[in-house]
Parts: sequence; structure tokens; C-alpha cells
Amino acid sequence: MPLLRFCAVLLGSLTLAICLALPAAASTEENEAAPAVSVQDMAKGLQSRIEALEQLNEEIGSAPERYHRSLITRRDDLAFRTLQELDKLVGTVAALPEDDPQREQGRELLQPYLTFAGERILHRVDSLGDRISAHLQELESLSGADAISMEAQVHAIQDLRFRYYTALVGVIEGFRKLSIPAEDIADQFRPMIRLQVEALVGRLEYNGSVLRELRARQALERDNADLKTAIASLSRTQKKDLGYLSSAIGVLDKQGIPTQEYRAVLVQQGQGLSLSTLESGAIATLLEDSWRSIKDSLVTRAPNFIFNTVVFLLIIMAFYALGRLARKGVRAACDRPGVTMSTLHKNTLVSLSGGLVTLVGLLIALGQIGISLGPMLAGFGVAGFIVGFALQDTLGNFASGGMILIYRPFDVDDYVVVAGIEGLVKKMSLVSTTIATIDNQILVVPNSKIWGDVIKNVTAQKVRRVDMVFGISYGDDIEKAERVLHSVLEDHEKVLREPEWLIKVHQLGDSSVNFVVRPWVKTQDYWNVYWDITREVKLRFDREGVSIPFPQRDVHIYQNDA
Repeated sequence: MPLLRFCAVLLGSLTLAICLALPAAASTEENEAAPAVSVQDMAKGLQSRIEALEQLNEEIGSAPERYHRSLITRRDDLAFRTLQELDKLVGTVAALPEDDPQREQGRELLQPYLTFAGERILHRVDSLGDRISAHLQELESLSGADAISMEAQVHAIQDLRFRYYTALVGVIEGFRKLSIPAEDIADQFRPMIRLQVEALVGRLEYNGSVLRELRARQALERDNADLKTAIASLSRTQKKDLGYLSSAIGVLDKQGIPTQEYRAVLVQQGQGLSLSTLESGAIATLLEDSWRSIKDSLVTRAPNFIFNTVVFLLIIMAFYALGRLARKGVRAACDRPGVTMSTLHKNTLVSLSGGLVTLVGLLIALGQIGISLGPMLAGFGVAGFIVGFALQDTLGNFASGGMILIYRPFDVDDYVVVAGIEGLVKKMSLVSTTIATIDNQILVVPNSKIWGDVIKNVTAQKVRRVDMVFGISYGDDIEKAERVLHSVLEDHEKVLREPEWLIKVHQLGDSSVNFVVRPWVKTQDYWNVYWDITREVKLRFDREGVSIPFPQRDVHIYQNDA
């Protein structure tokens, strides 16, 4: 079987490899068959796009005002596509071998486009910034659907601007690979992108602090719909700006501009750690900023923090002492003469009184250090509701413990038979009951098992009846045996005279005449009386000549002479 399985796996692997290889081979053949686009053709296509862009730019000036916004959007899109074509052409030429004639020809064709990239594209990026500023000013006077639409337009223009940045960096890198001087473009581009990133970082930090303040207020005003809307809108803007900053950092890296501080801002404003963050050394900057913030915070807030901590501890200690006093007071009140209360009730009341006082102290202490009690209690309520479903059995034990405390079927030191277990009740909580068996084993029984079953309290009454059976032979004197049994009970000091005991002929058995002997005793004397009476009856029967028979049978044998 293993050999067959191996063969099947090998066959499947070969089939998969062949299926994957066929499309690749076909694709290679198609590529070889397809005619390569020449550098001259790509240059012609690029020149056509530039001419179309120049024509559209001239037509915008004479076009009606109502068409301006649409035509400007079209011009921006056309300029970006032209920049992409230039990037593609530069990449194609840079990928040619050094000895390829088309490489030198491509370098010559690309020289004139330095002006296009340096002047027209950078000017277009500046104009995008102006449009964003104009839209933001217009956004301040709008509301509702108009404001949402204008905000979307701003984000769209910002996306386009960062796509311009990425494509322009690709063009500059391509020129450098071809040894075409592009420092003039790079020198104009670097301050532009750095200014944009600095403004972006400032906006991120400002919006981040505003968001923290709004979220702090939301904890106090959970039902404020305007507050929720503001937080949602600002969070969307913050997420967008983080994406822009991440793109800008990639552009700055290609230009050799340090980005550690900007990566630290990404982490601080919620984008989280990444491999690039760790490699760039931004963690060191982040740690420095955090340590500086901690030191400033310690200097300004340490005295208040220490004072609040001391007050918190004092309140906790004071209410802990009050809780102990409350427990002692409740214990003393429960132990007063005339108060009839079970030990279980006393212990429960004492424990609850101390716990409630301590809990009140904790709530007051938390309020002193600035923690709002309303939301916290509401949170406890929700958490309790959830935990209630998860801990149904435990809650059942609580309910059963409460029922046991109310109806008091047993008390501490009672001898009980519950849930198939018998022994002395040592202690009880709202969850479980601790029982010590006769051989001194400690058993902890859930209250739900006790309350859901028959509860037998052996020591609940002060007086119990001892039930015993004694048998005499059929040949013995019944009256004499009765006199002996009465004498034994009369002579035992722990047998009660009231209620009166009972001695009766109970049963004519197979081998004996059986008497029932039922004296009454105090509950704590039950077993001593049982053992004493049993021993004394045997001794007295022996002295009086009354026999206690053992089971026997008469066997009759008949002989057949035939």
C-alpha cells in the first residue's frame, strides 16, 4: 500500500508540472512571435500624448466656465497618463544592454523630455495642491451630502497627487540609470515632497490628539450621536492620511531622504509596527519620544499622581477596617440572647456585611482617582450578563445556596445524608457545602446537587428512637425474655423515660421469636445507647438462660425398603 500511494503522488505531481509548464511555454512562444515595440514608436506615442495635453491646456482658457472643473480633471488625468508613458519609455531604454544601439538612441530621444518632467509635471503637482486648498475652503461652508461629496473629491485629488509623486520618482531614477542629468528635477522635487510630508505629519498629529479627546468624551457621553459622527469622520480622514504618509515615505526612501521620524509617526498614530519600521531605526526615535513624554509627564503629573495614590490607599485601608468592625458588629448582634438564627445565616450575614462595606470603599476610592463609576458599573452589568450565560451551573449553585439559607434544612455540625453522601456539615457558602465523613474525609458538594435531591438531616431533632431487634428460641419463655429486656432498658441511664419505650413480640421467624426494642434517647447518645443495649442484652440472656438461636433446618431422611 505505501508503494502504491507513493506512485500515485508521483504521477499526480508530474501531471501538475506538465499542466503548469504548457501555458508558460505557449506564452513564451507567443512573446517570441510578437513583434517588439521599438523605442522610436514609444517616443512617438509619448509625443502625441504631450501634444494632446498642450492642446487641451490651451482650450481650457477659452472654454465656458461651466466646463472648467471637468476639463481640469481630464487634463490632470491625461498628464498623469503621459507621465506613466514617460516612465515606461525610460524603463524600456534603461533595460536595454549597454552595447545596444537603441539604448544610445533612446538616451538622445529622452533628453528633451527632461524639461517636460521638470516644468510641466511639477507645475501640475503644484496646481493639484492649489485645487485641494480651494476645495477645503469650500468644504467649510457645506454640509450633508454636499460636504461628503466634496470630501470625496479632496481625497481623490490627494490620491492622484501621490500617484504623481511615485511616477515622477520612477522617471528620475530611470534618468539616473541612463546617466542623464536629472538633478535639477530632483532638487525641485525634494523640497516639494518634504513640505507635503511635513504638512501631512502635522495634520496627523493634530487630528490624533483631537481623536483622543473625542474618544475620552465619548466614554462620558455614549449616547451623543454628533460625537459618534465626528469620531467616525475624523477616523476616516486619519486612516487616509496614514496611507498617504506610507506612500510618501516610499518616495522619500528612493530620494535618499531620512524617514525615521515619519515612520515613528506611523506607529504613534495607530498603523502599528512593520518590518520596514524595524529596519529603518524608527523604533529608536519612537522610544526617545516616548521616554521624553514620560519624563515630562512625571514632572507635571507626579505630585498629583502620588497624592491620589495615597488617598486611594487610605480610603481602602479605612474601609477595610470599617468592614472588620461591621463583621464584628453583625456577629455580636447575631449572638445576642433571644436571637434564633442558624450558624449558616450568621456566617453569611457576617461575610456579606464586611464585603459590602469593603466594596463601597473601593468604589469611593476609584472615584477619587478619577475613574467614572457610571460607565464602570454599566460595564459590570453587561459583563455579568455575558458571564451569566457562560457560568449557568455556577449561578445554579448560587440560587440553590440561597434556597438552603432561606429554608434551613440543616446547619453547621448537623449529620446529614445528601447527594449520596453522609457526614457532618462543616461549613457552607453560596456555591458549595463542605461535609466531613465519619472517617474524616472532607467532601465539597455543589449546592445544586444538594437542593435538587432528598436532604436527610439525621441530627435535626433533639430526641431519636433507637430501633433494635432481638430473637429468642421457640423453646424459651417469652414473658421471661420481656422482663429481661425491660430490666436492661431500666438500668441504662441514657434511656429516656419519656417518650416511653416499646418492647413487643414482633415476628415469628424461621428460627426465632423476634422482639422489637425501641427506646428513646438524646440524639447525641444514639450510638452509645445502641451499642450498650446490644451488649447488655446478650450478657443478660446468657445469665438468665435465654438462648439466641442461629438459623437452622430440620432434615428428615426416609428409607425405602423396596
